[in-house]
Amino acid sequence: MAEKLNPNMFGLHRSLFTEEHELFRQSVRDFIAKEITPHNAAWEKQKMVSRESWLKFGENGFLGIQAPEDLGGLNIQDFRYNAILIEELGLSGCSGPAIGYPLHSDIVMPYILHYATKEAKQKYIPKMISGEYIGAVAMTEPGAGSDLQGMRTSAVDHGDHFVINGAKTFITNGYLSDVVVVAAKTDPTRGAKGISLFLVDKDMQGFSKGVPFEKVGLHAQDTCELFFEDVKVPKENLLGKVGEGFKYLMTELAQERLVVALAALALAEFALSSTIDYVKQRKAFGKAISEFQNTRFKLAEMAAQVEQGRIYCDYLVQLHNDGKLDPAMASAAKYNMTELQCKVADECVQLHGGYGYMWEYGVARAWADARVQRIYAGTNEIMKELIARKILS
Repeated sequence: MAEKLNPNMFGLHRSLFTEEHELFRQSVRDFIAKEITPHNAAWEKQKMVSRESWLKFGENGFLGIQAPEDLGGLNIQDFRYNAILIEELGLSGCSGPAIGYPLHSDIVMPYILHYATKEAKQKYIPKMISGEYIGAVAMTEPGAGSDLQGMRTSAVDHGDHFVINGAKTFITNGYLSDVVVVAAKTDPTRGAKGISLFLVDKDMQGFSKGVPFEKVGLHAQDTCELFFEDVKVPKENLLGKVGEGFKYLMTELAQERLVVALAALALAEFALSSTIDYVKQRKAFGKAISEFQNTRFKLAEMAAQVEQGRIYCDYLVQLHNDGKLDPAMASAAKYNMTELQCKVADECVQLHGGYGYMWEYGVARAWADARVQRIYAGTNEIMKELIARKILS
């Protein structure tokens, strides 16, 4: 039975996954084919995924699967299932949903599950699992990107609540967000030790959102600015302890960067698979483009690199499942896979010729969507710095 389980492009069995995982994969794939892919073009025009889609995702049990049952989750403590969701979304070529849904479940929700008060968990987690509430995380500021210690958003203690003032930008899921993990300075004099994390609710007075950005790519993703003007946040919405926010960020960023790496690799595979289909059909000089040596060699190079990436990422998923993935490993994965994604997307556009520059072709969208992957979740320059710190320590 094992040889039938989700082989890679070279027909090799991916030993990371069991038959139960592959049954789950098929259910995810069927759902995406019915509820995601047919609507993606419309969502790109709307600059966001519909709220109805979030509710359907929740109805099918695909949001926050790791949450405990008493909060409405499935209590699946096996990250391989999360990885399957991320991978299948990427393989669909729908980059906006491939970023937005995993961010909600695998990046935002862990902050609440790991650090929130019991009251906050009970208030937000069930609604996030159902898709009624959409989550976002707000770290980046207009004047502070990867330099988190340079943030200026402040949170002042007023006894029974904090008052937050400031602004965040480039926030994924921002426009539709109902609950946001916000990083703010509770003590500007203490650098990283002066950062705390808070849950800001959409209904809190003084919290507002900008219109979705006109981005180069990821058109189905509602990225926008968030503004905080004297926003009163109750003490129960503090995540963990005051001044521990930077430590929490560093802890959770390992999974975030693995998520980005998994999505990047799957999106690269989508572009490559689309191109393989295209070159078999497209003719030039009386024969299929796939018969030209340059085409064959380019495809062979990309296939070999994608397969190496798949084995590498499978290994890191297993390490993460065993609690052994460290931040430097995750940074290396994010760096390697996003660089590969951009390279593959560019080569695939070239093999399509002029049609590769037309938005109706998946590779055009894949190319435009890929570029930001090397920027968010920490720029790839920051990733190299984090890798260097470990190998030189």
